[in-house]
Amino acid sequence: MTTDALDDHRPSRSAPTRGFGRKFGVHAVMVVLSFVSIFPIYWMIVTSLRPENETFSTALWPSHPTFDNYLFVLTRVPMLQMLFNTTLVSAATALLQVVTGMFAAYALVRWRMRLSSVVHGLIALSWLVPFQVTMIPNYVLASRIGLLDTLTGLVVPNAAHAFAILLLYHAMRAFPTEVLEAARMDGARSFRILWQIVTPNMGAPIASLSIIAFISAWNEYFWPLLLSRKPENSVVQIGLQMFMTQEGNLWGPLMAAAALASLPILLIYLVLQRHVIESFMKSGIR
Repeated sequence: MTTDALDDHRPSRSAPTRGFGRKFGVHAVMVVLSFVSIFPIYWMIVTSLRPENETFSTALWPSHPTFDNYLFVLTRVPMLQMLFNTTLVSAATALLQVVTGMFAAYALVRWRMRLSSVVHGLIALSWLVPFQVTMIPNYVLASRIGLLDTLTGLVVPNAAHAFAILLLYHAMRAFPTEVLEAARMDGARSFRILWQIVTPNMGAPIASLSIIAFISAWNEYFWPLLLSRKPENSVVQIGLQMFMTQEGNLWGPLMAAAALASLPILLIYLVLQRHVIESFMKSGIR
């Protein structure tokens, strides 16, 4: 055996170096992206704690932190009432989207209908229709049935959503058919099978859909802006707009209001974080 042959079987010394360099590069990119994502939240909180004469300071921490901006927000605008309204509207919207999505998905997956594929296609196409197309018809309908300036009017148009139906449809298709047939042989009807057998075993998709629907309803702006008249009957997104005037923006109170508006979303995500990540990995949502 020659020396060249022995050299061919020796482990390459550059392979660990290349692996370390690749990992270092990946982690460096992740650190930069994490910094880009987190720094605006940090700057929002820091700006909310600055006194008025330090609002535009570039220091990383205010020299004299104060809660005056939070007190200004809570006394000048019914922010707590708006937070309650937003929480109520978002929770009701998420709950209704889950319920209607479960009914529709179960019917499309388990019931034998001639036009089920056509109905599924129409639901998928309705997802592509922008909100601006349905905004005016929804407003006219809401005004005729007396839902203007009400929380019910903010919930009803979003009670069913194509994304919710499609997400639960694909999750329900993977449910074992043998279990459903066994339940049907025991005398269980569709309603009982859906709520006592299917629903308890779809915790991850339901948790994922709930938090997505909740966040989507929480961040809704145009529909509450169109429907609401009084601050007491409005949501927090409209409250943020009140600190942006033609004379100038009140950046300190605006950042304090934004911090208050972000806090419930962060708490909910921390509670449901494991279910959301698990559902995203199973359903392929990235």
